[in-house]
Amino acid sequence: MSAELDQLVTSIAQRARAASLLLATTPTEQKNAALTQLAALIDASHAPLLAANAKDLADAETNGLTQAQIDRLTLDAKRLAQLSESVRQVAALPDPVGAQLDETTRPNGLRIRKIRVPIGVIGIIYEARPNVTIDCAILCLKSGNASILRGGREIFNTNVALAALVSSALTHAGLPADAVQLIPTTDRAALNTLLKLDQYIHCIIPRGGESLIRFVAGNSTIPVIKHYQGVCFVYVDAQADLAMAEKILVNAKTSRVSVCNTAEQLLVHRDVAEKALPLLARALAAKNVQLRCDPASAAILTREKIAVTSATEADYKTEFLDYIIAIRVVDSLDTAIATINRDSSAHSEAIVTADEAAARKFQASVDSATVFWNASTRFNDGFEFGFGAEIGISTDRLHARGPMGLPELCSYKYLIDGNGQVRG
Repeated sequence: MSAELDQLVTSIAQRARAASLLLATTPTEQKNAALTQLAALIDASHAPLLAANAKDLADAETNGLTQAQIDRLTLDAKRLAQLSESVRQVAALPDPVGAQLDETTRPNGLRIRKIRVPIGVIGIIYEARPNVTIDCAILCLKSGNASILRGGREIFNTNVALAALVSSALTHAGLPADAVQLIPTTDRAALNTLLKLDQYIHCIIPRGGESLIRFVAGNSTIPVIKHYQGVCFVYVDAQADLAMAEKILVNAKTSRVSVCNTAEQLLVHRDVAEKALPLLARALAAKNVQLRCDPASAAILTREKIAVTSATEADYKTEFLDYIIAIRVVDSLDTAIATINRDSSAHSEAIVTADEAAARKFQASVDSATVFWNASTRFNDGFEFGFGAEIGISTDRLHARGPMGLPELCSYKYLIDGNGQVRG
């Protein structure tokens, strides 16, 4: 069986590579036709998609998934409408392929142009996120890449149903069905094979829990673009508008606790802590958020008769993905910056302040992929950035950082025009 599985996965990768060479020169209009058809198919297929998703949800209850995990894999009419809208937005975006990035003419007359080209074949490894099936398929397609999708067992039925719509849309537009392929098994052996096929696959993007991402990064012979965690901070500065701070913090922490751009850590400047912390803590407690506090914040909130739990050192670096937040009081902007650079996962951080100089220093000095001033960390998202969708959020420093849209799914090559030049 292992040999048969190896052969299956290898065949998928080989066919993806062949499709990628065709996609690299596919006209924008043809790619957009497939995307437009896919959006229409999603809108017309709510009933079968929700039925497939219901099977996965039933299994999730049986298999003891947490509520946060179940929320990630749940589809409803609103989320399906958002999914088809993201497809239409990607279709409306400029095609990055062929864009000229630079041009120069050398003294010997050689004309050198640097242009965007697709990466080639991209493998996406993910867990309980059905939107990833569509987001990754459409972004890879529009950027001229073939994609191989390997979802988790907890969302298998939904992924199969969505992938069937993608195949239908590709065929409708006259594109190779092998341009987007779903690994038809959740057997871990298939993943092990996939991660070693560097002769056919050019990039791996894992999306899911830290254990999955570390497994992929540790076992792949193919370059991996990733982030391990979303330990995201909100810092309330001495010059913060506290009503704004409350609104931003509650949104960042509670609008959807199961995602990587959720705030997990709160820092409050000592000069406003006595006034700010009770306001912020009551707003969080009203949303059933557990407050894990350092001694300074615990003392303030205990005097106000607000229930707190003493934080451990581990809490200050934890991605809770739950209704829990760790709270600390800091003495200065510099201390806040140093704390974030030490304890965050370099994903998404926010400062709330009316002091522009403080905000600009924070944005310049915090070494994270995305740094907000007076806005929720929840906006760190390709759809919210106008990318139509995202293939993932990277905290790496090479090639791509932050939400990855169409340009980040491209590499480049040089085109050199001459008229007979030879090198002496």
